[in-house]
Amino acid sequence: MKLILKKIVVAILQFESKLVLKKYKPKIVAVTGSVGKTSTKDCLYIALSAFFHVRKTHKSYNSDIGIPLTVLGCQNGWADASVWFKNILIGAKLILFKKKYPEVLILEIGADRPDDIYKIMQWIKPDVSVLTRIGKVPVHVEFYKSVGEVVKEKSWLVKYLKKDGLLVLNADDEDILNMRKLTTAKCLTYGIENEANIRGTFISPLYKDGEGVYGMSLKADIEGNSIPVLVKGAIGNQHAYPILASLAVLSGLGKNLVDGANAFSKYNPPEGRMRILEGINNSKIIDDTYNASPVAMEEGLKIFGTLEATGKKIAILGDMLELGRYSLSEHERIGEIASKAVDVIIATGLRSKDLGESAIDAGLNRKNVYFAEEAEEAGKIAETLIKNGDLVYAKGSQGMRLERALKMILRDKETARDVLVRQEKEWLRR
Repeated sequence: MKLILKKIVVAILQFESKLVLKKYKPKIVAVTGSVGKTSTKDCLYIALSAFFHVRKTHKSYNSDIGIPLTVLGCQNGWADASVWFKNILIGAKLILFKKKYPEVLILEIGADRPDDIYKIMQWIKPDVSVLTRIGKVPVHVEFYKSVGEVVKEKSWLVKYLKKDGLLVLNADDEDILNMRKLTTAKCLTYGIENEANIRGTFISPLYKDGEGVYGMSLKADIEGNSIPVLVKGAIGNQHAYPILASLAVLSGLGKNLVDGANAFSKYNPPEGRMRILEGINNSKIIDDTYNASPVAMEEGLKIFGTLEATGKKIAILGDMLELGRYSLSEHERIGEIASKAVDVIIATGLRSKDLGESAIDAGLNRKNVYFAEEAEEAGKIAETLIKNGDLVYAKGSQGMRLERALKMILRDKETARDVLVRQEKEWLRR
């Protein structure tokens, strides 16, 4: 019965959303990829807000229900029927009466199953499509026949891009870059490793004496010019890529890039994405607990390995879910990478046992590898290990709920609701 009611509500909200888009005609900026969608959406919001009235997808509501909520400007009702009824009324008022409406909608578009994006593209026609990264073994690949099928799924954002639209692609992902062949629309690229229209250089962590890492700096090179960008509260290419993508969009729209770059002084890094937090015993935490895929886990660990710390480097690593037949080999591969980046591993979850054993086989001392069945146990282990000056990195799939481990080692646990992912009461009940 609940499933039937959900389908009815989704159908009504989608119908209302179509009429709203037809009436107000906002510019649609659509974002997809297997890595970095939410961070890119948030950075686009900051950059475009310097020039337009903008609305973005709330948190990571990127599904067939989440996108209509963004179009209509509504909140997720979860299990509260009265909220969903209110949402339907909001949609009706937008259709019947003239309201102030955003000039630009930034829509994060995700896919858990085949044809998820295709179905959304039947009623969303982007003016700008931004594609982040997929990686060799993307998240959710378990539900597709092959990685190629995942690539095809993401490509619908290119195929349904308006002919006079703008395509922005990550030049460091070959599968993404190849999508420029699918459209005659204007295309701009961004990247760090390869040549691109906008390229990130001199990406460096920032340190304060006695306090450790507090942010990062980078330069965005475009057409012979170099634009400096400063980010506080987060580190890593994971934040550099979204900034570069956002500047590429501004460039394609003919906006001033310096003004756009300056807007990032207001950037509040999203929870659980390489965010720097204060930990117990004067430690620092790199919170990357939002979700995990092999490419994101690898990148996070490599960046963590380069950071300066006066104490130990401790990694709380949870299972990477939905990898299907790639699960064993990818956990073992990540274990080998982790062995070169950290001093201590707390392997959390059934699949991460293979990660931990692989790290040991790669040379990490067995006494420095701990095994936990769930997040709370991992947090208890971390509490006993963390000393002055230690640096902690945490990452795992959403289902591992590693934010619960971090809550136990925050310096000020009262801030958990403001700084950690999945702190809404609906999530806390799960």
